[in-house]
Amino acid sequence: MTRIFIIRHAEAEGNLFRRVQGWHDGKITPRGMRQIAALAGRFKDERIDALYSSDLSRTVTTATAITKYHDIALNIEPQLREVCMGEWENMTWGDVEKRSPEQLANFSSDPDNWHVEGSESFQHLGDRMLEAVLRLGRKHDGQTIVLVSHGMAIRSLHCRVLGVPSRDVAAIPHGDNTCVSLYEYEAGHLTPVYRNDNSHLDSETSTFAHQTWWRKRSGADRNNLRFEQLDLERESDYYEKCYSGAWQAVYGSLDAFDPNAYLMNARRHAADPGCIVKVRSGPEEIGLVELDVRRGAQEGYCWVSLLYLDGEHRHMGYGAQLIGHAVAVAREMDLPRLQLNVAECNEDALRFYRGLGFEQIGTDMGVCGLLRRMQLIIP
Repeated sequence: MTRIFIIRHAEAEGNLFRRVQGWHDGKITPRGMRQIAALAGRFKDERIDALYSSDLSRTVTTATAITKYHDIALNIEPQLREVCMGEWENMTWGDVEKRSPEQLANFSSDPDNWHVEGSESFQHLGDRMLEAVLRLGRKHDGQTIVLVSHGMAIRSLHCRVLGVPSRDVAAIPHGDNTCVSLYEYEAGHLTPVYRNDNSHLDSETSTFAHQTWWRKRSGADRNNLRFEQLDLERESDYYEKCYSGAWQAVYGSLDAFDPNAYLMNARRHAADPGCIVKVRSGPEEIGLVELDVRRGAQEGYCWVSLLYLDGEHRHMGYGAQLIGHAVAVAREMDLPRLQLNVAECNEDALRFYRGLGFEQIGTDMGVCGLLRRMQLIIP
């Protein structure tokens, strides 16, 4: 008999920023690194004879949880890769919901009927996952092995082994990042021992503890934001409303706020795609992102001029998706860093940015006092 542990990768950028991952090679987040540390502790005293990972970096990094305490080689197994999402790759889930609501519902509740240009079918995904697990089970007869894979890939395997049809996929819950499933293989058969166990995570470390999408059968989730280009010629009032709202939230008044100066800069930034966008939650306009990809181009950074959410949508976990948009634009422009300023008095914002991996690299003097310059390295 072969014991087969199957692990979902740690939290990656797509999980945090609410963007479609699939074959898009998102990197592990700071919380994901804490999940890996907890996973390493869980497996520290477990006998492991072989370790396999899909070829995407988020699973390869997660596999270091096993190699931390075990002197064992990591074998790359491409058949453990996530489903290919075709034209959805790296889109925000909010954009997917807006453009393809019927296909999003199929993906979430009946994936055999999910069809997207350039994507892999759920049938093919299940075929390759089952073949890989059976093959590795036979190869390591009598041993204990670990396979590191992906959420939808593991879900397709569970459906195959348990005989759950596509229309009943909701009976197979989603698994948290770094959740562990255990199967036993013998004589060509897989027997589940347990599925999607995340008992090594606490409420701070668990991704699912901070999200609600996985509870929804339809896949529709008002927490998934989308980003729409702002037309400054027609919507300058909206721009000023957002910038003044951000200023007042930090400083308590509009003293020293000069809307004309900021609007002049905004017109320059708007020449670059994706650099001034409205943030939408469903039909609602709830904020703004403004980026400057030219200011630090020679030094290799994208400058974040403004991240704004209106008062009703702050402290709801949305901010990471705004940073996700900035990261996507910076990558598109081959800029490996984000930089921004935070008022020294804005402790909530400093805590937020540090939680996402930003570090202080200096200070600047602003019109209302000292600003801390923060930087995020984009792997």
